Amino acid sequence: MMTDNAAVGWIGLGKMGVPMAGHLLKAGFALTVYNRSSGPEVGLRDAGAAVAESPAALAQNVGTIISMTSDDAALADVTDGPNGAFGAAAPGTLFIDMSTVSPDISAKVGARANELGLGYLRAPVSGGVALAVAGTITVLASGARADFDKALPLFDAMAKKSFYVGEAEEARYIKLALNMMVGMTSAMMSEALVFAERGGAARDTILDVMGESAIASPLVGYKLEPMRKRDFSPTFSAKQMAKDYDLLLAAGRNTNTPLPLAAFVRQIWSSMIASGYGEEDFLAYVKIMESLSGTPPEE
Repeated sequence: MMTDNAAVGWIGLGKMGVPMAGHLLKAGFALTVYNRSSGPEVGLRDAGAAVAESPAALAQNVGTIISMTSDDAALADVTDGPNGAFGAAAPGTLFIDMSTVSPDISAKVGARANELGLGYLRAPVSGGVALAVAGTITVLASGARADFDKALPLFDAMAKKSFYVGEAEEARYIKLALNMMVGMTSAMMSEALVFAERGGAARDTILDVMGESAIASPLVGYKLEPMRKRDFSPTFSAKQMAKDYDLLLAAGRNTNTPLPLAAFVRQIWSSMIASGYGEEDFLAYVKIMESLSGTPPEE
C-alpha cells in the first residue's frame, strides 16, 4: 500500500538509513536520496533510487521527505540551512524526522515547518542496525495525528510496529528514555559480570544464567554472545551513546527532572572515550569495570 503521493525523499544514509530507505524501494515508493558524503547512495541508486545533489534539490519533486541525520546540527542544516529542504518544499509537504535529536531542536524545526505550511512528524526509532535490515524496528511518532496516518504506509514498509505518542515532542522524550535504559542495561550487565567473576564464577556460566533468568530481555539476549566472545564491533558506539546521554541529561535539566543514574553512567562513557574505546560498541563498558576492579580481561 502506498500513499497518494508515492514520491518520497530520504536524507541521511548512515547504517540505519540505508536499509530503511531500501525497504521503501522494495515497497514500491519512488525514492530520491541525498547524503552529505558520497558512497552510501550507490546501492540504492543501483536498485532504482534517484540521487539528489542537495536537500533542496530533493525537496522539489517529492511530497514526503524523511531525514535520519547524526545530530542536532545536521538536522538544522538539512531542513533550514542554505541548501535545506524547507526552502524548496511546496506547502503541504510532509517532513518526517527519524533521527535521535534533542526535543529543543525538534521544537524549533517544527515551528519553522509550521511557518512554511509544512507538515512535521517526529518519528525516532527503537532498534539497531540488525532490526533495520530486517524491517522490524519500532517507530515512535508524535505530531499531528493526520500526518501520522498519512505516514503509516511508509512506517509499515520498514517497521514492525508504529506508536502514535502525542502531538508535540513526546516521541523525542520516549526515544531518549529508551536509549537511557539501553545504556544502563550495558552498565548493569558489565558490573554484574565482573562482580560474579570476581567471586569465582565462570564467564560462560554467568552469561548462560543471565539469559535464562528473571532479568533476561531481548536486549540482554542480543548482547550475550558479543559479551561471551568479547566482540565489541560497534552496532552503536560509546561515542554515540555519550551523545544521546548528553541529549537526555540536557532535556532533564530543562524539565527539572533529576537523572542521577544517567549522570553517573554518562561519566563512564567519557572514561571509555578517554581510554580509547569510544569507537567500540557501548557493550565495551565491561572493559572499564574490569579495569576498575583489577580484573585481567579475558581475550
